[in-house]
Amino acid sequence: MAPRKPFLLRMDPALWAELEGWAQAELRSVNGQIEYLLKQAVAKRRGGGAAPVAAEQETNPVVKIIRPPSPRPGAPGDNSPNE
Repeated sequence: MAPRKPFLLRMDPALWAELEGWAQAELRSVNGQIEYLLKQAVAKRRGGGAAPVAAEQETNPVVKIIRPPSPRPGAPGDNSPNE
């Protein structure tokens, strides 16, 4: 991986709060969220649509938990007491 270029970014505290909440919702750091948004903007400006996600998935994996649906009352497999 190529070394990253550090730099100072000043922004409005309200914008920071928005980015921080958004980053938490997407399980990223604020820095990662800003980088993700900038990549999306650059790709859109170049006319490429969305930015490639392969590298993003390597650094920020998302785990989706799928639970089976709850049984309906009275359905086979329902062990709840009948009223």
